[in-house]
Amino acid sequence: MITTPATPKASKRRRKTRTSNVNHLPPVVASKLKVNEIDLTPGKEHLVCPACSTWVPITGMLGTPKLVPHHTGRAKTAEPRRCTAGSNRQVTVDVEADAWRTQLIEAAPTTAARRATKVLPKPKVKPAPAASQVKPAPLSVEQVRRAFRQHQQQCLACKGEAKNRDGQSLPCPDGERLAVTFLRLLRQEPKRQAVREFFARERRRFDRQYAEAAPAKRASEWAAVLPKVKDADTRRSQLPVGNRPTEARSVPLVPVNEKAFGQRQAELGRRYAERMAAA
Repeated sequence: MITTPATPKASKRRRKTRTSNVNHLPPVVASKLKVNEIDLTPGKEHLVCPACSTWVPITGMLGTPKLVPHHTGRAKTAEPRRCTAGSNRQVTVDVEADAWRTQLIEAAPTTAARRATKVLPKPKVKPAPAASQVKPAPLSVEQVRRAFRQHQQQCLACKGEAKNRDGQSLPCPDGERLAVTFLRLLRQEPKRQAVREFFARERRRFDRQYAEAAPAKRASEWAAVLPKVKDADTRRSQLPVGNRPTEARSVPLVPVNEKAFGQRQAELGRRYAERMAAA
């Protein structure tokens, strides 16, 4: 029976590798690594291999620290490749675990602050009109009356309860201004109502005249374009000379002189045979 060899895979990295081999490359200095490229948690010491950029355990922390033999890929992956530049490389641990943990905690807020925040689109706000373009809304008698009544209910001077040191009632300029405005609008209301009714009547009259004049206007427009329409219809009905025969001619289906037709066909057949023989 033919067996298929198993695909080689990267072996699992052992925590404590018992080997006396030492890499000839200079040691890896822990203080020269970034704070996120080394882990000095007691019993779980790791760092990023400078040769293959993979996390590798550190063995011999009580004696001569060095990186365990490892592959360039992750454990249990296909196509393993031994990292010769990083395996058994010595490590100089010149950083205390507490100092490393403090640097890691201090770097966390800085890293979070460098992260891009979500960009929210600014709402498109229509620009405010200029002061000369602002048109104040016209006041009505009812609006001013409600504002005047509300002011009288809340103002102590309008109620006669606000008095000076001599015991005299204090005047209210706001209430006086609202009262004057209310009386002025009340006097102008009949004239404004007459103007509104006049414009309404003129609008109805204009609509009525437009509706009455619409049929006559449309008839005059049709009458203006009618000669051009008739001229176009006349030109379209005429055919150019030579487009088709004016008189229908009957085409015979059989030759008139059958004897001459037969002789002509025989002569053509003979010439065709002589040409083919010469070829």
